[in-house]
Amino acid sequence: MTQTILRATAVFLSLASLAPAAEIERTPVFAAGEGGYHTYRIPAAVVTKAGTVLAFAEGRKASRGDSGDIDLLVKRSTDGGKTFGEQRVVWDDGANTCGNPCAVVDEASGKIVLLMTHNLGTDKEPDLTIGTSTGTRTVWMTSSTDDGMTWSPPREITKDVSKPDWTWYATGPGVGIQLKHGPHKGRLVIPCDHVVRPGGLGTGNSHIIFSDDAGATWRLGGEAPKNEFNESQVVELSDGRLMLNMRNFAPTVKAGAPKERGVCISDDGGETFRDLRRDPALIEPLCQASVLRYDDKRIRFANPASTKREKMTVRTSDDDGATWKSSQEIFAGPSAYSCLVALPDQHDGKGGLLYECGTKNPYERIEFARFVLPRE
Repeated sequence: MTQTILRATAVFLSLASLAPAAEIERTPVFAAGEGGYHTYRIPAAVVTKAGTVLAFAEGRKASRGDSGDIDLLVKRSTDGGKTFGEQRVVWDDGANTCGNPCAVVDEASGKIVLLMTHNLGTDKEPDLTIGTSTGTRTVWMTSSTDDGMTWSPPREITKDVSKPDWTWYATGPGVGIQLKHGPHKGRLVIPCDHVVRPGGLGTGNSHIIFSDDAGATWRLGGEAPKNEFNESQVVELSDGRLMLNMRNFAPTVKAGAPKERGVCISDDGGETFRDLRRDPALIEPLCQASVLRYDDKRIRFANPASTKREKMTVRTSDDDGATWKSSQEIFAGPSAYSCLVALPDQHDGKGGLLYECGTKNPYERIEFARFVLPRE
């Protein structure tokens, strides 16, 4: 009873602290039915060393579904997300599935590293998960050294970042990070999730992979202490620890589990995680979310702030995610996956969010919002 009251109070305080309405600039980036694709899903975005905003998405050829002919696409913006250029194909493997974009920028070289997953287009997620599919789920990477204009041929890294008894595998989706502090400074960290053979509900979990040589080689890192989570994002805290923020899969496998984000901590650069908890302020409808260190003091978090896929909201924390003191609703209607960026003109208070939204359902388009972040 006490936990229920605490959760209700946390949610009330979070909603009560919604920031006053601010001007939001919206730019359509991908729209269902355009460009030769039935649906666009799974947004990811990064800002390059040159200040270019790269917007990634899956282009789903024939349906909205997660299987079939799916290409990985990118659009570039050189004006801070106000406009986006032509659609470019990063990876098209015929009728197969290329997706789950998760990008990170190496600050030393400016190279953009993009992690992805692949499977046969004829294999569906339930079959891949329980190991009855024709093929398997594999992990790949590509990179760009010309500000996202062109990309290297995809290279498979599955054997380095997976275990033999893992079936389903997803990179991100969203973004990775490069560590700025401590003994692992410069490490690239990519949040992921997996399912353990024989698969099924309750056997999956969130984990990370990392590279200490700008993406040349990759290693498998730690995972959450309990198998109740999947799609995840990671952020570096002010003291150099990592916080893994995870989609809470528990309500589908455990009666009465709250629809709240899961959080755990690593103090060894992502090799192990501990201190698992659910954050009652971060209510969710079981959906991917985004977390990003915006500056030295603040962390931002974005997701549909509801038990339904609606009310896309950005929250702000100035105490490493212990509390979320302010919130700003970006889109009131149907909305789902999202990805935050700190824009080149962030000194003016600008934030950016690439997110799925629509009038009748969240998968009608992916748009980019520029907005003024609340000032504490």
